[in-house]
Amino acid sequence: MDPKRDLQTASCWSPVFVHNPHLDAMTDDFLYHFNLGTKTHNLPAMFGDVKFVCVGGSPWRMKDFIEYIAAELDMKDPKSDYPNICVGTDRYAMYKVGPVLSVSHGIGIPSIAIMLHELFKLLHHANCSDVTILRIGTSGGIGLAPGTVVVTKQSVDASFQPKFEQVILGKMVVRNTDLSQSLAEELLQCSKELNQFETVIGNTMCTLDFYEGQGRLDGAFCSYTEKDKQDYLNKASEAGVCNIEMESLVFAAMCKLSGVRAAVVCVTLLDRLKGDQLSSSHDVLQCYQKHPQVLAGHYIKKQLSAKAGPP
Repeated sequence: MDPKRDLQTASCWSPVFVHNPHLDAMTDDFLYHFNLGTKTHNLPAMFGDVKFVCVGGSPWRMKDFIEYIAAELDMKDPKSDYPNICVGTDRYAMYKVGPVLSVSHGIGIPSIAIMLHELFKLLHHANCSDVTILRIGTSGGIGLAPGTVVVTKQSVDASFQPKFEQVILGKMVVRNTDLSQSLAEELLQCSKELNQFETVIGNTMCTLDFYEGQGRLDGAFCSYTEKDKQDYLNKASEAGVCNIEMESLVFAAMCKLSGVRAAVVCVTLLDRLKGDQLSSSHDVLQCYQKHPQVLAGHYIKKQLSAKAGPP
């Protein structure tokens, strides 16, 4: 298959692609950071029914999400504490209920990239198809009230360019960061149906750092002024950037390569034009962090209901 093809618009029953001919020569593929393997585990039996994958930075948050979606889908088991499938490793956590998989990815591009390599191989080995992947997380907003959810239109780098750059074998490789626009619109419609919090579609800036890389003034080092920061964030806003986080570039690039519908759904915890540190109470922040999972849950429930048809 031509890797340049827009896989986001592939047929709805397309498989999860991996683009690595070397995998065919391997008698065993051990997914080291998941502690799962093709010889040690029956991956099709364990994961073959997965249709929705939600990923987020925190293991705790992803366990909270699987408990939430289990209740939403009426699959909650009072006898189960939803054990981590990736037992034996402390890199990532993975939970599953029915067709929904919930996986943590840590902080930053390197951490989520490692997880995605193994996640896509897992889904491929399990013969999964028609998979939708949502990154649900937190972010800093630009000109948005805290608690607003941003569904990413396109992920851009710190220079506001829609591309992910990675050095491979000493050469710079540039990959596209397109996301499914139809999925973004579907999620926006879901938010309107929920009518619980503000949701917008806009560009998301992905950076390599939480402090200087995002123009903060409160890191251990800072060589610029408040005016410099404000000028930069205003330029970002003019480029259509609504929020800032640290994973969406590689997430968008790798999801496109794998042929899955994908979206980034992040809540803003603060308006970066007004400050750099979180001032909301713990309870308020906890409430904000549930907004993406509520939106994802509504979307998944709606999709499953539509596929089930009328009772």
